[in-house]
Amino acid sequence: MIATLSPAKTLDYETPLPDVAATVPRFADEATRLAAAAANLTQKRLRELMHISPALAKLNADRFAAFSDAPERPALFAFAGDVYTGLDAPTLEDPAIDFAQDHVRMLSGLYGLLRPLDAMKPYRLEMGTRWAPRRKALTDWWGDRIATMLSADVEAEGSGAVLNLASQEYWAAVDGRLPASVRVIDVDFHDGGKFVSFYAKKARGMMARWLVEHRIDAIEAMKGFDTGGYRFDATTSDPNRWRFAR
Repeated sequence: MIATLSPAKTLDYETPLPDVAATVPRFADEATRLAAAAANLTQKRLRELMHISPALAKLNADRFAAFSDAPERPALFAFAGDVYTGLDAPTLEDPAIDFAQDHVRMLSGLYGLLRPLDAMKPYRLEMGTRWAPRRKALTDWWGDRIATMLSADVEAEGSGAVLNLASQEYWAAVDGRLPASVRVIDVDFHDGGKFVSFYAKKARGMMARWLVEHRIDAIEAMKGFDTGGYRFDATTSDPNRWRFAR
């Protein structure tokens, strides 16, 4: 199966990297074009679009302006938000990282679809942004391209299944665009009988880690996920939406 994750707003370009060979993002040209267009946005416009502080608007304006010369880092080790705290990539062993390269994908507003070892530059551009070159929103700009790439990855991997651990904002770039032959399992996490965003984000990362550490190929085997006290809840799940609770 292929597991999909959202990216993170928090980035880490300072922690020492393991000895891994970076790959080239398949939508690198598209990312360059988007960054060049975003470089024309004023800091005021960035604040309005992203709902961020003046300091963050300046940081991201500077990032877009210097995008061509920016440092690169494999996505798996660049994202550092709650999901990636749960995934804890720096402690993964080499076989798990190799498995992740074939079985995990990060949806991205700037890069479209990232493999874990794809070298990315620092950025912030959420998929839900109501802006894009000659379009009203990023999802319109990307169109079917992300779904087409993801579908090709699923076909190459061979299971015909996607384990969706991404947020609704990012899954919107794919939702309704995959072939009917691709089975999609949406996953949610409940704590104490309710959804808690912080815990759910971390659990998505923990599930992705469990997948790559155990080298899970068959999607039904993911029901065995038990990290952090979570258990599959058959009574509140259905064939296409699985709930894990603790």
